Amino acid sequence: MIRHLLNVNFDARRGLQEQVRESLVNAILSGIFPADTHLPSCRQLASQLGVSRNTTALVFESLVNEGYLVSRPRSGYYLHPDYYSAGLASGQNVVAAPECEGDAPRWGDRLKITPSQQESILKPAGWMHYRYPFIYGQPNTQQFPLATWRAAANWLHGGVRDPAWVIDHIDQDVPMLVEQIRTRVLPKRGIVAAPDEILITLGSQNALYLLTRLLMSEETRVAVENPSFREAINTFLLSNTQIVPHPVDSEGLVLNETPCDYYYVTPGHQVPTGVTMSKARRTQLLEYATRHDAVVIEDDYDSESNFMQNPLPALKASDRSGRVIYVSSLSKALSPGLRLGFMVAAPEIIDEARALRRLVYRHPPTNIQYQMAHFLAQGHYETHLRRYHEDSARRWDSLHNALHTFLPECQMMDGSEHANAFWLRTPEHISTQQLTWRAAHAGVLIEPGARHFLNAAPPDNFFRMGFHAINPQAIAPGVEVLRGQLEQFC
Repeated sequence: MIRHLLNVNFDARRGLQEQVRESLVNAILSGIFPADTHLPSCRQLASQLGVSRNTTALVFESLVNEGYLVSRPRSGYYLHPDYYSAGLASGQNVVAAPECEGDAPRWGDRLKITPSQQESILKPAGWMHYRYPFIYGQPNTQQFPLATWRAAANWLHGGVRDPAWVIDHIDQDVPMLVEQIRTRVLPKRGIVAAPDEILITLGSQNALYLLTRLLMSEETRVAVENPSFREAINTFLLSNTQIVPHPVDSEGLVLNETPCDYYYVTPGHQVPTGVTMSKARRTQLLEYATRHDAVVIEDDYDSESNFMQNPLPALKASDRSGRVIYVSSLSKALSPGLRLGFMVAAPEIIDEARALRRLVYRHPPTNIQYQMAHFLAQGHYETHLRRYHEDSARRWDSLHNALHTFLPECQMMDGSEHANAFWLRTPEHISTQQLTWRAAHAGVLIEPGARHFLNAAPPDNFFRMGFHAINPQAIAPGVEVLRGQLEQFC
């Protein structure tokens, strides 16, 4: 009977031993094994699952060592007494929901904020299953440096070394990672910073959240680019800040006469247009901030993924009065799922951000910090970035050529060359919301641009195309399919 309860749908990407063990542990914890009944033998289970006897023997041995099973000589393997009770033995392990004895709370009336109701950038959960995923913000998974990243993990976990990553660091970061950022990452952007001016965060967006909670309120005016990074706007709105949109042209943010407390900008490659802020606009913004006692929040989100031959230094590099708070990411070009970024600001800001971070999640996972620090110190990160930049340049050229061939009527914005996505404008009679829907049904994923605008009636003839998630060989065919969908509007 028990044999029929043990079936494994093997995944070729995972180890056999791992999957057999997982199946057995799940069965043990779910209470399906009757008390005092022996489990299938190693030979029987191996035959049933189609694996070697050695595989099942190693799994059983490990489960005995960890207290899940007991081995009885000449009898077999049995469930450890700790893992069954009268209820479990009889199979009555399903916990019924308690009966409601009164009216449940009206949670909608109690919520003080409802982030789920904010405008946000939508991406299909199953984007990886589309044939032509021209989406932004997802990397080429085949390019992840698995061998060297694993080597960094082995360094962390191996040898006779004090396992400093195991303990709770309260509110402190790993000094090795802070030093690598200070001496290897920041100098490439022209930034000089002391250790007490750097804070590790769970990505650049997390840094924006910390700054919002510390610096913004209902009376605060925040200047933002329009179109802009919608997730940053949503973060600022959590403090009910006054958002002041500023237009963007081929040189970046255009200042207006409305004085603001903070200026949130993405000067490296503006989100979503990809425009690089010109030297003249950078100088103008810094001078304006000094005159009006304002602070600039520079989101250099793609500093490491920027594949331009000679990118301009960060705005922070030209800051002579301490008015620029700098946030960036370490994981965007490596793996967005790592969620690792940092903030550079005056020690007073870093101290308070550290204290606030402690209340939210104490500190980013220490093992990831150590692993990234070693990855940087050994030069693996630089090697990955070189390959990433070369691959990005090829992909950019492929998409640029395909757009020129198949979608000549879709215009790029001047000043957006070599960004990590294409921001395109269609003829005004074409609704990119409808185009996105039609294209998805044809296997092509693009991102409509309307949600990036802060206008009361946002334009509906812009869209964005990324090029890292798609197979390079599929770029031109995908644009050709998109061309067919576009022609339906004519």
